[in-house]
Parts: sequence; structure tokens; C-alpha cells
Amino acid sequence: MKPKVAAAAAGGEEGRGVDPSLPRFKCQECHRALVVVGVESFPDRLPAHANSGIHASSVQGSIMGASRMDSSYVVLSKQNRSQGPRIPPRPPSAAARHVEPNQSTRAIEGSYIMLPPAAASIYKTSTSEGGGAHLSPPNVNSTSPSPGNNSGFHSSVTVLKRAFEIASSQTQVEQPLCLECMRVLSDKMDKEIEDVNTDIKAYDACLQRLEQESYNILSETDFLKEKEKIEEEEKKLKAAIEEAEKQYSEVSSEMKDLETKSKQFEELEERYWHEFNSFQFQLTSHQEERDAVLAKIEVSQVHLELLKRTNVLNDAFYISHDGVIGTINNFRLGRLPNVQVEWDEINAAWGQAALLLHTMAQYFPKFQYRIKIHPMGSYPRVTDINNNTYELFGPVNLFWSTRFDKAMTWFLTCLQEFSEFAISLDKENNVPSDKSLKLPYKIDGDKVGSYTIFLSFNKLENWTKALKYMLCNLKWVLYWFIGNTSFAPPSASLYLAQSPNKKG
Repeated sequence: MKPKVAAAAAGGEEGRGVDPSLPRFKCQECHRALVVVGVESFPDRLPAHANSGIHASSVQGSIMGASRMDSSYVVLSKQNRSQGPRIPPRPPSAAARHVEPNQSTRAIEGSYIMLPPAAASIYKTSTSEGGGAHLSPPNVNSTSPSPGNNSGFHSSVTVLKRAFEIASSQTQVEQPLCLECMRVLSDKMDKEIEDVNTDIKAYDACLQRLEQESYNILSETDFLKEKEKIEEEEKKLKAAIEEAEKQYSEVSSEMKDLETKSKQFEELEERYWHEFNSFQFQLTSHQEERDAVLAKIEVSQVHLELLKRTNVLNDAFYISHDGVIGTINNFRLGRLPNVQVEWDEINAAWGQAALLLHTMAQYFPKFQYRIKIHPMGSYPRVTDINNNTYELFGPVNLFWSTRFDKAMTWFLTCLQEFSEFAISLDKENNVPSDKSLKLPYKIDGDKVGSYTIFLSFNKLENWTKALKYMLCNLKWVLYWFIGNTSFAPPSASLYLAQSPNKKG
């Protein structure tokens, strides 16, 4: 039987009788722990030249007589120096590796790793160096190394380590390996060998086919011609390559110029978009400002229209009537036998009428009355062309009121002059006759319509009607004035005047 050193998996073996002092290794593939067991009769199986130093370098192991070797192991056997490194045989199957508990350790005849020749030299070196302690004979059966065998035991561990290093260097596979990893490695190497053999067969077939092909050997002349032809083609190809390189350099230069221009265009585009965004922002701001200004203008126009529609003079001099009696600013101008109006109220009404006529005349600098009106509140006066001043206020005697009558007559004259000026102004502005000023009641001297304005020797009813018609004519003049100046059109109260054909 071949001598062997088994490397069993350590997991679970300590509880099965494996000495914990035995050397432990690790599988370099799966990294499982391994324990070296079974080294009996190893010295007897060594070569003759190594027997002399066996007591100093042999491996003392623990014999697992009754333990069950159900884990992976590696067997190291002896080999002669003359033999070369061999590929370990395939390990047996799991069934072959199954050892019953009653079997001895020698039954482990499965996978093993053959040490290369260098391993034997290690043994020889160990013995030649000497000085090692002699161990007990290998036939001594013990479960643990004795105290006297410690030196040989440690030397055996060193030898095993060195053997694994040599095996790794020779096989290019890290040692030691467990049984399962060795089987996988063996299968892999078999597959590689099969692939290499297939490639060798393919190469041999190609080589045979090439050897069977016939070759036409050219003459010297044909060879030179073929050579010249090939050189010519080579020159053409070189010229084409040079031309292509020249074109490539030109294209590269153009590409660089285009890239430079592209960068410039990108910068211009970026600057354009920046300016565009800035302009867009400014435009939006200006549009918002314009909209705000337009809104203000619109509000101002609405306000202006409202102001235009505001009748300042009509509000300041509101002319209406209270029955038969005409009113201006709610002051009654006239009196009846059954309606006794105080002279203070009549004087105030005359003062408002004189102020209105004077105000309208002041708006036209080129217009001058021949008669001067002096609005003085409730005490207005009138000066004629001869500088005679007449009082346009009362009280006066009903039967003798010459100065008061003349003052009222001169007031009518001023009203007629202003109406004639307005008519002439319409003619200058080519205003149609139907839109020109026309007084509803004709003024002739001291008469308005058919009623005299004199108070002396006149009925109060007629005098009151004459005053009412005079206020109606004054209101129509006010309407014309507002329509032809910057004042707004008169309000609807201007049309409250009584028609000429209508008797008040």
C-alpha cells in the first residue's frame, strides 16, 4: 500500500477524536480548514538515501483508527528523485471515500498529491543538517505525539509546508486542495486538454491541406515583373495615402475654422438672447408704463368729459321760474298783486342777471357794450352813453319810477347787443342758420315780446311777464355762450324757458 498523509477537513473532526495539536492547513480554493492525519509507516517507504534522516524530519501524525473520514482529504505519497512531477489521478467517488467507523486509517487509499522531486531533497536536507531529535519508531501507535517527539513533529510540519509550496510552484495551482476542489480542478484541466487536442487536430488538418496544395513557381523574369507591378501599386497607394493625408489635414483645418466660427456664433447667439431678453424685459416695462399712462389718460378724459358736462355758469346762474314769476338762483324777479315779493329779493335777482351778462361780455375782449353794467350785488347800476348812471334796484314808486325804468331799458339794450354779437360770430364761423342763436322773444326798445318792461303806469302782471321773457332770452344767450366756448353744454334746465308762442 502506498504511504500517504491525509489532509481532512477540520470542521467537526475535533469531536471525532482528531488531536487538536495536529498541523492544520486551509484549502486554497474553498478555504475550508484541513487537518493532516495518518503518517504511519512513512519512514519505511521513503527512498534509501532519505532513511538516514527520517528520525529528524518524518511526520508524526495521529492515526484515526475508529474515527470516520467523511470529509475531503489530500494524500501525499513518496516518489523517487528520478521520477518527474505527475498529474494526480482523479479522486474516487463519494461512495469510495465513505469509510466506516470500524475501518482503520489505512483504508484511505483515495486521492493524493504526489510530491515533486524537490520534496525529496527537502527530506534529505533535513537529515543532512543533523542536530534534530530522533523520534520514536513509526510503528508506535499513539493518539498524540509524546513530549520527546515534539522536535520531529514540528520538522514534519515544516516539510509539509515546503512540499505544498513546491507543489504550487510546479502545478501553478495553490496547494493544498481538498478532494472536491481537486475533482473540480481535474475536470477543468481535462476540458482544457480536450480543447487543446481539438485545436491540435485542426492545425494538423490545415497543415496537411497546405502541404497537399500545388504552388506555381515564378521565373526570375515573371518575379521581377510582379515585383515591379507591386512596387508601382505601392507607389500609387503611397501617393493616395499622401493625398488622403493632405486632404485630411485640409479638412481638419477647415473643421477647426468651422469650430471656431461655431463657437463665435454660439457666443453671438448667447449674447443675442441676453440682449433679446433684456429688450423684452424693457419692452414689457415700457408696455406696462404705457398701459398705466393710457389708463391715466382714460381716467383723465373721463374726468374731462365730466368737467365738460359740468355747466359752471348754469350752476352759478340757475335760471328757472316759479309759476308766472321768473327766477335766477331762486331769487324771484317780479311781483303780482296776490304775490308780494320783497324788493330785497327783486334787487338780488337783478344783481345776479347783471353779473351774468357782464361775465359773458368779459369772455370776448373784442366785444364792448355801449352801455356799461356795474354789477354791485343787490345794488347794480347802469351807465348810458352820456355817462348817466341809473339805479337798477328798488324800492321805487309804482307811479313814478323813471330812473328804474331807464335802467331796465338799458339792460335790455345790453342783452340785445350781446345777442347780435353772438349772431355775427356764428356767421364768421359759418354756423348754419338753423343752429345759430335766435332769441325766443324779440327785444324792441323797452319791450320784450309784446310786454313793456316799464314799471310806471303798468300792471304788475305785464311787468312780471316782461321780466320772465327777459330771463328766458338771457338763458338762451347763456346756452349759446356755453356751446361756443370751453364751457360745457348747458344742462336740461336751459330748456325750461317758455316758448314764444306760449303765454306765461
